[in-house]
Amino acid sequence: MLLPIILWQTFIYTGLFITAHDAMHGVVFPQNTKVNHFIGSLCLSLYGFLPYQKLLKKHWLHHHNPASEIDPDFHNGKQKNFIAWYFHFMKGYWSWTQIIALTSIYNIVHYVFHIPKDNLTYFWVIPSLVSSLQLFYFGTFLPHSEPESGYSEPHRAQTISRPIWWSFITCYHFGYHEEHHEYPHVSWWQLPEIYQKKLGIR
Repeated sequence: MLLPIILWQTFIYTGLFITAHDAMHGVVFPQNTKVNHFIGSLCLSLYGFLPYQKLLKKHWLHHHNPASEIDPDFHNGKQKNFIAWYFHFMKGYWSWTQIIALTSIYNIVHYVFHIPKDNLTYFWVIPSLVSSLQLFYFGTFLPHSEPESGYSEPHRAQTISRPIWWSFITCYHFGYHEEHHEYPHVSWWQLPEIYQKKLGIR
């Protein structure tokens, strides 16, 4: 029974980041930029005290220079395997301030509110870590790894073609990555439609 709950929590955590990601593209609340960015900032704070403005700048740097030396999400040019790339990626977004803040909250919630450590670990720590691996794998590693034949698309992104239901539960359609780079102002839930239209054109 524990595993399904952890997986559900992971899915919710990933959804927080995806919402923040859509806010960076101005599509969460397009009627009001301030409200849009506030929602994005709130989601990243709940996700892991990530600084919204820092991620906003880096994310657009990624979109303008995908899979290049100045792309903050790309590997270091030498170690391209999943583990090395993941740690290189995380190093660019995490800071000691965030780690200290999260550790402090963990201990406050445990010692002041008497929430068992097992509960905090199973339903907070593990889901957040698994979510980061999930987002990296489906949103960076798979779509931006260089094919054997080299990059052929200008966005240097490739789509992971899977059934729509599988695309949704694995990472909120982040696998439709070529479409996301081509249409950055389209919400995550609209990406399958864009993909289907492209298939019709081709």
